[in-house]
Amino acid sequence: MPPKQMNGAIVVEKTGTLKLISLKEYNIEELYKKCGFKTDTGFEKQTEWKVKLNGETYYVSMYGKLEGRANMENKYDFPPPIDTQLFFGSCLLVGEIKTKGENGSGRTLTNLTISLWDKIYEKLFGGFEDLTLAVAEDDNEEDELDHIPKSKKTKSGGYLKDGFVVDSDGSGDEEEDDSEENDGYDDESSTGSNVHLKEEPLVLEDIGSELSEEPYEYSDDEE
Repeated sequence: MPPKQMNGAIVVEKTGTLKLISLKEYNIEELYKKCGFKTDTGFEKQTEWKVKLNGETYYVSMYGKLEGRANMENKYDFPPPIDTQLFFGSCLLVGEIKTKGENGSGRTLTNLTISLWDKIYEKLFGGFEDLTLAVAEDDNEEDELDHIPKSKKTKSGGYLKDGFVVDSDGSGDEEEDDSEENDGYDDESSTGSNVHLKEEPLVLEDIGSELSEEPYEYSDDEE
């Protein structure tokens, strides 16, 4: 008779590290000991996830404490709906699988390995983007400028020409600079030949006669 397969559970340590442990039986009243707690006070089932994966239906229960001492907060990022909840000390993940029998469907304890939990974890978060695949898709994406004639592109860089971009030879700028210099020269010559400035003496009116001292009147009270 082959030996009975040992089922596993996962202890989520307060540092966020996952540790696989053996679980002979699913005795809820004894689970707190797997996390290193001396008593079961506050150690309860916090949530249960149901996930269909590879044609099987898995149920993963999470046990932990909501209260504890400072600096004992669990740093692991749990999936929703407990992704914003704070837990203290180690937590425990226990897996079950849906079974079918003569009396209908039921559940049985399953071997929840870390690799299996990683797949369930990813599915609970809606899946993660494959960055390698995304980079490959970007490389294969066609450049819109590939279909633009060379006459409509700049000589340097191959960018699309517009009203603000010119080629690097700068011939148009030089012509504009020359015309501006010539215009300035014509203005100076015409001003020098046709306009004469006449200096007129500055006349200051004698306003001294309008200024006079007014006597300060003392009242009887001040005397």
